[in-house]
Amino acid sequence: MATTSDLKIGTYIKFNNELHIVEECQHRTPGNLRAFYQVKMRNIRNGRFLENRFRSGEEVTLARVERRSFQYLFFDGNHYNFMDQQTFDQFPIESKLLGDGAKYLKETEIVEIMFDGNEAVGTILPFNVELKITETIPGVKGDTATGATKPATTETGAVVNVPLFINEGDVIRVDTRTGKYLERAK
Repeated sequence: MATTSDLKIGTYIKFNNELHIVEECQHRTPGNLRAFYQVKMRNIRNGRFLENRFRSGEEVTLARVERRSFQYLFFDGNHYNFMDQQTFDQFPIESKLLGDGAKYLKETEIVEIMFDGNEAVGTILPFNVELKITETIPGVKGDTATGATKPATTETGAVVNVPLFINEGDVIRVDTRTGKYLERAK
């Protein structure tokens, strides 16, 4: 068993028989009261945030979460299918586990999947991906000075706001966490 002094940001703990990840952890010693840890954590199953106050020195149950690399293969309408890099086994993942960044995934992208035992509990997508523009209105010479943007459809079907000088066939870099255009790929 671990104690509250072992809690750090990114630590997985079992709290109320559910898996949580620690998002914020502060040790507080108010005036003449006993010290405590104020912990903000996110439930892995439903994504809800929870704040709890632990007494200093209280025992907590740490959870072992294993991370493995998988290659994205295809989306079958309900699940995103991945292949284990070592065993070449295919593994389906629910779309809610991937979040909004899933619409920027291209086939053959490498994604880290976190497991609690044999159950997938989370994913870590690449921070940015390079996508080819398949459809957008053509840019007009002289439109680059205003900083305006236009919608563009990428090869994955995701729509990204890009600068006016981006044309069909260009390859751009997109942040998977925010869905924003970063730069034109070289």
